[in-house]
Amino acid sequence: MPFRKLSIEKKNRVGYLLLNDGARFNKLSVTAIREMKHALEKLEEDADLSVIVISGHPGDSFAVGADISQMQNFTQKEAFEFSRLGQSLFELVESSSKPVIAAINGVAMGGGCDLALACDIRLASRKAVIAHPGAKLGIITGFCGTQKLPRLVGKNIAREMFMTCSAIDAAEAFRTGMVNRVYEVSEFWPEVEAFAEKIAKHDCNALAAAKTALNIAEETDLKTGCIMETASAVRLR
Repeated sequence: MPFRKLSIEKKNRVGYLLLNDGARFNKLSVTAIREMKHALEKLEEDADLSVIVISGHPGDSFAVGADISQMQNFTQKEAFEFSRLGQSLFELVESSSKPVIAAINGVAMGGGCDLALACDIRLASRKAVIAHPGAKLGIITGFCGTQKLPRLVGKNIAREMFMTCSAIDAAEAFRTGMVNRVYEVSEFWPEVEAFAEKIAKHDCNALAAAKTALNIAEETDLKTGCIMETASAVRLR
């Protein structure tokens, strides 16, 4: 199916899912989320790709969350279904056998922040701005940001972000551990490509096994995690 809210590019074993809402800010509307799910499935199935990058490059925003004008007309049932739709997208990102990189080229707010949190690695442009401003609008994310953000940056910083609705810049995001790297605007995209291609050179099965083991590390005890790692190591040989 043709995409209206995004495009796909492929280069040197890296698949790029590039959000493009046609406006300045990419909104995670129902249509955009459904298209992203379809695009991710295509990229996951492509045996020629080892890494996936999600970005709003070359636009001004990564993603700014849900389309509020759309949400205002939701019934309670529709709001629940929308929450689950978004969560199912992020579950696809997390369960992908391929490393998924969020290339945060600009504004990442609300659901856009949650999308970045679902990725394995986050790379930010110096102009990136990250926030969870839902309380200003009388809403709360339904995309699991309240659960994932404190696991990444700690409860104190997560509480501050959700309760003050204040945005943080790329330098602060790096200081808190929310993003892995920060690049100057002029160098951002070449650095993203180089970073992704460095990972893409490695064995796909080993990358998938490492991702699975790393993802369960937060949710299991050390002994169980080590046993699962051993099982993966044996299978790979």
